[in-house]
Amino acid sequence: MVEIRLTNSKTRRKEAFAPLDLDNVRMYVCGPTVYDRAHLGNARPVVVFDVLYRLLRHVYGDGAVTYVRNFTDVDDKINATALARKEAGAAGTLEDLIRKRTEETIGWYHADMDALGTLRPTHEPRATGFIPQMVAMIGGLIESGHAYEAEGHVLFSVSSYPEYGALSGRTVEDMIAGARVEVAPYKRDPMDFVLWKPSTDDLPGWESPWGRGRPGWHIECSAMADELLGAAFDIHGGGIDLQFPHHENEIAQSCCARPGAGFASVWLHNEMLQVEGKKMSKSLGNFFTVRDLLDQGVPGEVIRFVFLGTHYRKPMDWTAERRFTAESKIDGYLATIEQFGDLAKAKSLPPMQAIVEALSDDLNTALALTGLDASARSTDGSQLARDMVFLGIHDWTSLEAALTDRSSSKAGLEALATRLGDARETAMISKDFGEVDALKSALVAAGVEVRMSKAGVELVPGPGFDPAKLEGLL
Repeated sequence: MVEIRLTNSKTRRKEAFAPLDLDNVRMYVCGPTVYDRAHLGNARPVVVFDVLYRLLRHVYGDGAVTYVRNFTDVDDKINATALARKEAGAAGTLEDLIRKRTEETIGWYHADMDALGTLRPTHEPRATGFIPQMVAMIGGLIESGHAYEAEGHVLFSVSSYPEYGALSGRTVEDMIAGARVEVAPYKRDPMDFVLWKPSTDDLPGWESPWGRGRPGWHIECSAMADELLGAAFDIHGGGIDLQFPHHENEIAQSCCARPGAGFASVWLHNEMLQVEGKKMSKSLGNFFTVRDLLDQGVPGEVIRFVFLGTHYRKPMDWTAERRFTAESKIDGYLATIEQFGDLAKAKSLPPMQAIVEALSDDLNTALALTGLDASARSTDGSQLARDMVFLGIHDWTSLEAALTDRSSSKAGLEALATRLGDARETAMISKDFGEVDALKSALVAAGVEVRMSKAGVELVPGPGFDPAKLEGLL
């Protein structure tokens, strides 16, 4: 069996991965708060942990891996978004508008992440479906002295957990100095965090021993992980921005709620995303969602390929150059598969060992991509197809569709090359190049490189080639 080595954020070392149960490898990844479209940075952990999910399934078996990624569907941002809709005249109660917004946003999220070639997790729990488990966990923390009630709130007592800060490597003093700590008179200590808070009558709320209210963010993941994966499981992941306070708080409340269980054995964190070397932000005008890119004609497989080009523990820089390089690479791979590959044969092949080994070494996706180049150079189109599917750049259905589109576009370009050649010959006699110039401009607008010489006309799909723009020319 292949040995997988992962860098554990908690120990700060690369370690051999040893599942607690070889027949049920368990992974929890923090999912989105569903109030708006997922931006490009939100998509990075989805792709990172999709690669790990695929690797685990390959090594231990498809049915031996349980992957949980949650939806936070009760949150102040969701409430604010629904309230803004209501104030703008939207029909329905605030609760109706909240439900409509979360359903709509989950649908968007699925569509956008599906476009990036990510597999759906085994379970996608919604926080609102696990309120009883949260209430029970909070009650247990109060009984054991790790939490206390104050003015309708329930707070976790950070001082009751001496190991607090071990994940992020910070002292409590450092965390107080560097964090936005909510100052509240009912807190015993500034670092104590909310497990339960009161709700007004017009906001979502549930009955509890501490009054009508709703859970704090951190307890949600602890309760869902506990219910679906058990008190101890293998891997917990998410973006580095969640390491403190979210993951630190998860560890504290989970380890105190289930003493001795240990919660997650391995913690993995991906680094943040930049755009053209700068932090993505609305103020800089470089903030965009996954849907923005898809609507601009950037294929999902291109976005994924760019992500795979950077190791998950390094900041990833989205640039126009990387986007066009990815488009060119994928187009070249498709050309190799079209000429030298057999999809029926490809489906029976195992992934290239070098790619499996690269991913097994702390998810070295950049090194794994070199395996695709090796297959393309050796003109092993069948192996190349198999490995593209293994890395999630295409699935079998989309790969077949891409090859069909490529064949159709190729035939269309050949016909247009003949038409442009004929028009040029006519223009050489009439000296009227209007048709030639118009056709050439339309081809360039569709992303086609036009090469004209004495030998004839050659049309080459370039970066950003859009076959749909050729339809009106044929």
